[in-house]
Formats: sequence, structure tokens, C-alpha cells
Amino acid sequence: MEDSYQAINWRRRDRVLTLEMSRPASFNAVDEVLHEELSRVFRDADADPDSDVIIFTGAGEAFCAGGDVSWMQRAIDEPETFERTVTEAKQIVFSMLDCEKPIICRINGHAMGLGCTLALFCDVTFMNETVKIGDPHVLMGMVAGDGGAVIWPALVGLSRAKELLMTGDHLTANEAKEIGLINHVCKTDELDNAVDAFADRLANGPLKSIKWTKVSLNIHLKQVAHSVMDACLAYEAMTNLSADHQEAVNAFREKRQPVYTGK
Repeated sequence: MEDSYQAINWRRRDRVLTLEMSRPASFNAVDEVLHEELSRVFRDADADPDSDVIIFTGAGEAFCAGGDVSWMQRAIDEPETFERTVTEAKQIVFSMLDCEKPIICRINGHAMGLGCTLALFCDVTFMNETVKIGDPHVLMGMVAGDGGAVIWPALVGLSRAKELLMTGDHLTANEAKEIGLINHVCKTDELDNAVDAFADRLANGPLKSIKWTKVSLNIHLKQVAHSVMDACLAYEAMTNLSADHQEAVNAFREKRQPVYTGK
């Protein structure tokens, strides 16, 4: 099963399975390959007979820097390819919500954009105290359509979610914990031990009651996701064609501040 993955490493320790996004040279920015693999990895991991708990993390210095800018440009140049991205985006969110095994997120480095969404849809989050998290979709001229409108209000309330998603502001680990966005903040050298200890606690616990409690809680999130994801992704697809999105991509590549026109 894991042999079919190029951009996600599978590692095992007893009954704990670690899934590691592995594009470290690009700070695990998501391209076509990684996005497609993310759309199926949680279903495959849920069906894996040799594990009961999942740890999700990133290789190298970053957790996930969001979407790869070269991939964004290809989507602008060939907008029909964004149709596949929309389908995969829904598969990512729903496969995480449908996965019965607990998913623990090890936020070892910055988690931005889609990386932030991936982290927040995990069940319990442990974050390195030195890194930041945020969803700057709007600063790239795009709607936060890949799940932000589902998970942010559920975690921090609608008012805070609106402010943070409309500004794209980044949060420190302590700020994120203070508002309930993530669960635990760890010193860099204590992150692995904290994650492993919690994974072992769940793996050695009453597994059926643990996983079905997760399933029960996720019913609420799935109801919201089913009601808003199609519209959110449709709006995101519209902004993929906007002048401001192209300007944001150009500015990122040219290492300058974007000049938005509202178009």
C-alpha cells in the first residue's frame, strides 16, 4: 500500500503509523503529486491492518508551507486542471473526517494555507513553540475554500474565524493554543516525546471506544463540510482566475509586496 506513495513517507513503530509529507526542499509545499496522494492516504491508512493510531507530520524544517507556487501558476494557465484539484480537496477533508483511527498532528514547522487546514482537521495537535500557523489564502488572492470555512469556526468561533481568515494573519503556537486552535505547545526538543507518549496512550487504550467517540464527534463537522464545501471550492475556483491571484503569485516569485486591484 505505502509503495504507491512518492511524496508521503510511511513509518511504523509498534501499532503507531507515521505519515510524513516529504518535499523538504520545498518546505513540503503541496504540488500535484502530493495533493493527489493526500486525497487517498488517510483512507489507505485507515484500512492498514498493522496500525491503530496515526501521526501526521512534515519532513525537514516545515510542516507544510501551503500550495506550491509553480503549481498555482499552472492552475492559472490551465484552469481546467483546477477541477481535479477541487475533487481532491473534498477527498482530503472527508477522508480525514471519515478516518476512524485517531490522527495526531505533529506540527514541527510552519503550517500555512493548506498545511494549516491539514493540521486542524487532525484530532489532536502538538505544535513546536517556535513556529507559526495560519491560513493566508486571501493574501494569495484566493478564497480559503479547502476546508477553512469548516474547521476554523468549529475550533475558535465564527467571529475569530472571520477575522483570521479574512486577514490571513499568522499565529504563534502560544496564540493558537490560547484561542483553542491547537491543543498542545511543546519545546522543540520535547515535541517528539510528547507526540509519541500521547500516541502510545491511545494505542494502548480501549480502541473501539476511542475511535467511535471520534466518529461520533466528527458527525458535526461532516454535516458542516457537506453543506459548505462545494460552494467554498467553487468560490476558490473563481478566484483562481482573478487578477489579484496572478498578482500575488507574481509578487511571491519576485519577492515583493503584491499590489491588489480588487479584480
